[in-house]
Amino acid sequence: MIDEGIFKAVLQEIAETRDREIGCDECFEELDRFVTIQLSGLDAARAMPLVQEHLHLCGECREEFEALLAALRATGEA
Repeated sequence: MIDEGIFKAVLQEIAETRDREIGCDECFEELDRFVTIQLSGLDAARAMPLVQEHLHLCGECREEFEALLAALRATGEA
């Protein structure tokens, strides 16, 4: 028998699937531009919604984003 919690989690993942998504490689390639837009005061999520969505779903890429953002702020480039 399938565990109900696992079944619900799989259904949730299916429901959140988009027609167009990006993977980690593509997200990483766009991360510099996403951070630059955000640091300029513009809405990076609106400008690059696929990157924003991936960062929301992927903890590893989100950590990379946060580290890059923190590094640029620490060096005064923000």
